[in-house]
This record gives sequence, C-alpha cells and structure tokens, in this order.
Amino acid sequence: MWSPAPLCALGRRRPGPSAPLQLLTRLLHGEYREKTPTRLLHGEYREKTPTRLLHGEYREKTPTRLLHGEYRELSLPGQGWGRTLPLPPRRFVSNKPKSRRHPKTFPVLDGSVPAAYQQAFQENLRNSEAVMKRYSELLEKAKKGGGEKAILRHTQRNKKLFVRERLRLLLDDEDFLELSPLAGLGMPYGDVPAAGCLTGIGRICGIWCVFIASDATVKGGTMYPIGVKKQLRAQEIAMENRLLSVHLVDSGGAFLPLQSELFPDKLHGGRVFYNEAIMSAMGIPQVAVVCGSCVAGGAYIPTMAEESVIIDKIGTLFLAGPPLVKAATGEDVSPEDLGGARLHSQVSGCSDHFAASEEEAYVCIRNIVSTLNCHPVPGEDREPDSPLYSPEELLGLAPLDYSCTLPVKLILSRLVDGSRFQEFKATYGTTLVTGFGHVEGHLVGIVANNGELAHDAALKGSHFVQLCGQRGIPILFLQNTAPQPAGPASISQAEAHSNRLKAQASMMAAVACAAVPKITIVIGGCFGSDSYVMCGRSFSPNFLFLWPNARVALVDSRPFPTVPPAGDWTGEELQLKQLKAKLEEESSAFYSSSRLWDDGIILPQDTRKVIAQCLEIMEQKLFQAVSPHPHPIIRM
Repeated sequence: MWSPAPLCALGRRRPGPSAPLQLLTRLLHGEYREKTPTRLLHGEYREKTPTRLLHGEYREKTPTRLLHGEYRELSLPGQGWGRTLPLPPRRFVSNKPKSRRHPKTFPVLDGSVPAAYQQAFQENLRNSEAVMKRYSELLEKAKKGGGEKAILRHTQRNKKLFVRERLRLLLDDEDFLELSPLAGLGMPYGDVPAAGCLTGIGRICGIWCVFIASDATVKGGTMYPIGVKKQLRAQEIAMENRLLSVHLVDSGGAFLPLQSELFPDKLHGGRVFYNEAIMSAMGIPQVAVVCGSCVAGGAYIPTMAEESVIIDKIGTLFLAGPPLVKAATGEDVSPEDLGGARLHSQVSGCSDHFAASEEEAYVCIRNIVSTLNCHPVPGEDREPDSPLYSPEELLGLAPLDYSCTLPVKLILSRLVDGSRFQEFKATYGTTLVTGFGHVEGHLVGIVANNGELAHDAALKGSHFVQLCGQRGIPILFLQNTAPQPAGPASISQAEAHSNRLKAQASMMAAVACAAVPKITIVIGGCFGSDSYVMCGRSFSPNFLFLWPNARVALVDSRPFPTVPPAGDWTGEELQLKQLKAKLEEESSAFYSSSRLWDDGIILPQDTRKVIAQCLEIMEQKLFQAVSPHPHPIIRM
C-alpha cells in the first residue's frame, strides 16, 4: 500500500540507499526489466552482486539496516518526496514469548458499591454463604471417593495408594485445576462420587498436562455412563489445547447393568479409544500407568498410549480375568500369571516400563514427560497489578436472582489487573458490557451481561467478538442472562422482537465462528436462547465454569406460577407446584455440575486465579512443535 512520506522527512532529502538495495528497488519498479534481468540470466552479474550478497559482504550493511528500520521507506525512482514504497511485510516466527504490554492508561473502574445497592448486596452475600456451605459439603463427599471403608480396603488389603496420593506424587508440587469434581452425585442410578475418576490439568516438569485417574474405591473401579462422559470431556480439552494426557488406570471395566448407556453409541466408551488414536495422529503425547486392574475395554487404554508403565504385584492387564477363564476352560490361573507386570513387560510387550513400586512408576512417568520435547510457557518477569478491590466482595455481587443483579462493572473491577478496563462502545447497547482488560498479565476481550440482551447490545456484541477474532484475543464471557421476555402484545412489540432476534442471530454466528480461545463463567442466570449468544455449553467454549449461585435452565423457575390462571388451564394446583419444584431442583448449579454440563463449580473469589490458569493452559500450545506426520504411533 502507498503511504505519504513521514513528516520528519519533509524539507530534506533522505540519504540514498546502498547500491544493492537501490538495485533491488529499481528491479521492483521494472526499470531493469529489459536490461538487468537478461544480463543477470546471462551470468554477467553472477560473480558481482548476487555472489557478494550470498557471501555475506553486505550482511552487516543492508540486512541489518533493514531490520533496524533505516530503509523502512524508499524513495521512488526519480522522486525525492511524496509517495513512497514501503518494504514488503515480513513475519518472523520465534518461540520466544512476546513481552506483554500492561498499559497503565486503561481507565480505572469504580468498584465501590453504591448505597442504593447495599440491600441487594447483603441479600446476595447471605445466599452466597448458604450455597458455599452446600458446595463444601458436596466437595468433601466427592473427595472421600467410595468412603472410608473402601479407602481402607484399597490401601491396606490391596496395598495401593489412594488416587489423590497418586496425583501428589505425579504432579509438580503446586495447585492443579480439577475438572468437574461434583460429577456423578445424585444420578438416577445412585451416587458415583467424582464419576469414579479424577480429571484435571496440572503441571509435570513444568508442562501443563491433562490427567485421567481412576478411583477404584468407587464401585470397585467399574465405569458408569457419567464416568465415560467425564473421560471424553477431559480428552476433548486435551485435543483443543494440545495438552499431554496421562492415564492412571485402575478399573474393572464397564458396569454391565448399564451397558446400554455406555457401550453402543457414538459418544460412549469406545470413543475413548478412538480419541487416543486421533490424538496420537495429532502429535499429542499420551502416557499411561497400569496401577491396578485393567480389565476388558479398559485394557486398550495403556496399549494405545505411546508409552506405558506397569507396576509389579498390583498392575494387571487382560480382557478377561481369572474367573472368566475358570468358567470357560476350568483352569485355575492367578492374575499375575494371566496378565501381570512381568508378563507384559517381558513377554507380550504391552508395557514399555516395569516399576517395582508406585513411587517408581510416577518417577518413570515424569522422566518420560521430560523426553517429549515439550516446552513450558516461558515465565514473565513482570508482576501483574492486583485489582483495587477485594475479591471477597464478589460474594455480595453474585446475584441471588435477576432482581438482585448489580452492575457488572463492579464484578469486572475485582477481576482485571489494576481494575483497569478499556471499554468498547461504552454508551451504546449498555445492557452488554464489552472491552479489553488483563487477567494476571493476559490480555482478554470481555463480554458481560448487564441486563436484557436487546437489539443494540447484540449488534455491539457481534462487532466486538469479531474484533477479538481478527486480533487473536481470547474472549471471556460473564453470563447472567435475563429471564425470557413475555410474548409480543402488539405489532410494534412483534417488530422489536424480530429485530432483537436478527441481532442475536448475528452475535450467535460471530461467537460460533470466532477462532480464538473462549472461557465462559456463569455468574448468575443461564436461561434460554440468550445463553447460546453468550457462549453456553452448546457453543463449545474451551472452559465453562459456574458460580455456586448460578441457575441453568430453559426458563427461570422462580417466577413460575403455582396457581393455574382462571379459565386458561384446568390442571390441578398440585401438579403446578410439583413442576415448579422439579424445575427449581434441575436448574441449580449442583444439578448441572453433577451431570457434566460444565467443567465445575468455582468460588467467586477464586475466579481470577482460575481464569489466569486457563489462559496459561491455552497459551502453551503456541510453544509446542506440531508433528508433520498425520498418523498415530502403532505400538506392536
């Protein structure tokens, strides 16, 4: 593109470029189209200019000066001023991290809670304390796995470590991000604490890794439908973010009474093995430890991993165990002889490493990770500014219901670095807040509900999401959708509804097609079609978390009537009350999280830390080499 000469060049002639650069410039403009190229082809300049360039004679003159910007703009032939020809843009690829800019000029948000909102703040605070207590009780129940007796049998009789102790030995000595810890509670087929397996993201040798660890204290390690769903979600996260996967396998296979819900369909148990092959072809490493029984379909997990470790005396791997062998052949055989550690590491080759103890096995896995040629996200020297307001005050900003919703900028002021926020279209479509901020040094685009998502707000959101997509900036959605409005009562209202629908469709398309990382936090209501626009679960955000006060449903049950309107419906009042109670139960955050409609419940005061972790996890793939060979590793 042509551009005017810079002002600093007016009134004086630029210093002329060196001879080789002048030659290249004139070549670009065709001045030597009939002269120089022909002579170059005939070899007249073969020993002069090109050779001197190749031999590095101008290495310190021209290229260095180009990189320093000295010849960023060159005069056109025959012209001293006026229009100039910029050098062609060049992109230099480097694994070195770009220094993040932390502009101190972003406006600072006022996070003080106005007196008019104090009553709503106190109501929200009381509700947050109640739901946090319920959350703590459920979390403690999930952490106990199958219960104290089952843990005692697992550790004392079977001589195995509890799953959380295994993770302590495997992961670096720091906090990890556990995914969906409440999954499996209150299911139709009974409680399955943590869905029978722990999944999450932690560091091994500084590398962010997804782990999938069986908990054999829950239902004897058998796999339930909710456990399959949890494993598939962990694999999905690994694929989206190109994260190494580590499997700790201690499973008795599928729970046969529920086989119709975990075997035949596309997203049932077999999908785990399909994903293993696809991830290997994508160049995403997978390693496994056989740290207990590995029976039936579970036996494929370590045999399809790129490297596997089996532990002596406690690790066994076979499709059919000793009882089935006895029933089929009448032969008595021990688990160790049928599929023990020595058999698979010395005879079958199904395992690559033999470990005498669990501690040795996890040291081996850490050593394997160190050979994967993966690079951690480079550290930043700059310490990000903390928000100016206490994150503990988020408990009073988490809405009890929509009527208790406070301005969303009060929440933003407690999440972004230095409470600084560069707002986009601040005075247009004000029921949606959009803009840029930093979370522990990571630049993010923020889209936050601040009322009903009306026509102007949806158009504004569509514009902003496209901006983030063009600039490659991750997007953070803070979702608190308004209850669905009543149907139109006039032609003018119908027209307004139609315009709103078209604008929301535009924003839906922008959100669905934005090829940047997306994180969704449901801070209040997640109702109806507005939840799609705000990147709900069906729009595949990279991560989706709920606050404990969140509500997830097609409609908000709280304003639902319990008395039938006269003349409109002849149903009984009892049925209405039962329906309202059912909707109330099914819309709670705990009901949602137990069914894996999200990636877990997080406390409001931990939100900034979790967002920063997710941003760093998603950033790691920028520093990983992509395998040029689109095929999986075939072990045997």
